[in-house]
Amino acid sequence: MRKTCIIFAMLALTVFTAQAQKFGYIDSEYILKKIPAYNAAQEQLDKLSKQYQTEIEAKYKAVQELYGKYQSEKVLLTEEMRQKREAEIIAREKEAKEFQSSHFSPEGTLAKKREELLKPVQDKVYDAIKEISTEGGYAIIFDIANNPGVIYNNPRYDLSDKVLEKMGFK
Repeated sequence: MRKTCIIFAMLALTVFTAQAQKFGYIDSEYILKKIPAYNAAQEQLDKLSKQYQTEIEAKYKAVQELYGKYQSEKVLLTEEMRQKREAEIIAREKEAKEFQSSHFSPEGTLAKKREELLKPVQDKVYDAIKEISTEGGYAIIFDIANNPGVIYNNPRYDLSDKVLEKMGFK
């Protein structure tokens, strides 16, 4: 009877182990750097960001120059002229801030362009990961890029190259 219980326990353990979930991981940073379309989109976004930053800096510089000029002429101006200049400086500064916000806010032009350029590539990566997960029977696939919570990862379970292969990259 004791042998039967031990055999049954071993059989149950074998069945449980066979049904254990598979886990894998990817490094999305590694994958994205290997995709030319992503790199081209990133370059385009960097160029656009620099362009907007230059324009914003020029607007703030103009405000500072206007304020400097106002400060040097302030004693010569009438009260009405001072108020008019102050209003102009405030309006220009507000305009610069609105311009900056319209381009660099989470809903700004740059964020929309990022979504437009990068989302299709990210969607393709996700689809490839989903296919690999389904084909390989993986329950969970982790992304270790920028994740300080992962202490150790065995390269044997790295699926990053499989994702690139699935997408047609080597």
